[in-house]
Amino acid sequence: MLRYLVPLFLAAAAATTATATFVLEEATIESIHRAFAGGELTSRGLVELYLRRIASLDPALHAVVELDADGALAAADRAGAARLLGGAALPPLHGIPVLIKDNIAAAGALMPICRTVSDAVNVLEAIVGYDPRDPEATRMASQYIPEGGYRQFLNIDGLRGKRIGILRKDFFRFPPGSIQEKVFRGHFDTMRQLGAILVDNLEIPSMKVINDAVQSGERALMLAEFKLSLNSYLSELATTPVRSLSNIIDFNNKHPVEERTAEFGQSYLVQSEATNGIGPTEERAIAKLNGLCVDGLEKIVRVNQLDAIVAPGASAHSLLAIGGYPAITVPAGYALDGVPFAICFGGLKGSEPKLIEISYSFEQATKVRRPPPVLQYSAL
Repeated sequence: MLRYLVPLFLAAAAATTATATFVLEEATIESIHRAFAGGELTSRGLVELYLRRIASLDPALHAVVELDADGALAAADRAGAARLLGGAALPPLHGIPVLIKDNIAAAGALMPICRTVSDAVNVLEAIVGYDPRDPEATRMASQYIPEGGYRQFLNIDGLRGKRIGILRKDFFRFPPGSIQEKVFRGHFDTMRQLGAILVDNLEIPSMKVINDAVQSGERALMLAEFKLSLNSYLSELATTPVRSLSNIIDFNNKHPVEERTAEFGQSYLVQSEATNGIGPTEERAIAKLNGLCVDGLEKIVRVNQLDAIVAPGASAHSLLAIGGYPAITVPAGYALDGVPFAICFGGLKGSEPKLIEISYSFEQATKVRRPPPVLQYSAL
């Protein structure tokens, strides 16, 4: 997927230059603001640091395909000038650049990927709300935005009194004595010590069906929606050699080596292109998915009076995705080979405030995350 470095300058930053005292690798929105306020860093300096970081790592990672360095630096200068003027209070992301996926304009949910819960909440605060370019999805979602925003729920005591359901069957299937089993057992004890009420051994009916995208109807619906959303997105781009999914398929066929079609194929694209909007098949899929939601997660939450459910890693992604339910994933531990694994807190629509309280409190109590070894103290 293409990713662009774009300046999300909601206001501005200071106009002094960055100094060596600012540590980029573990920077958070809060630490960047401190550096701005203390004169250690400017928005231009921050962008320059990230550009150098990308130049250093991307030859190995291949994560950033397109970069508008000149545009980002120019926007940084404008942000610095605006900050010097003072005036109204600045929003949390003022003067801070972000990386975005190339399909950012496509319809659908955005959840930020950030280093900390606090950063994720600040980004969420900036992107929520009604968008006339995506009216259907954002109109429905806007009704759940709490008055006063989401940052008020960054509560270090947020686990206290929360009823959290442990989806034991089909999710926490780790061998006794394994690292994961020990880590999650310890985390559950920590949650209890912090005042959470854990409801254990819960089971979601029909999980085998939910996890099978063909049986649940999710695949049929995704194929149709993918074509509709992608065509809408491509049609609005100012400059592009492709304007539709059909164009992409043709492009891949003409450039099989560059697009590595022998390795990845494009059967999903071809199947999606064969769909024709939301018809009877898709309507049946929607009805089945709604039934799985009502009789599954919604019933479990209602019957057990839960504030949230907890599951390991991304194991509950299908359960949450079919209903458009929110979730927050937080670092949980590290396997024997050093690979990190996570814990996921999910809930029903509109439960973001409780999920923020729970995940932030858990994160602050456990502080599991550590910097990837390759990124520690690298020279910029």
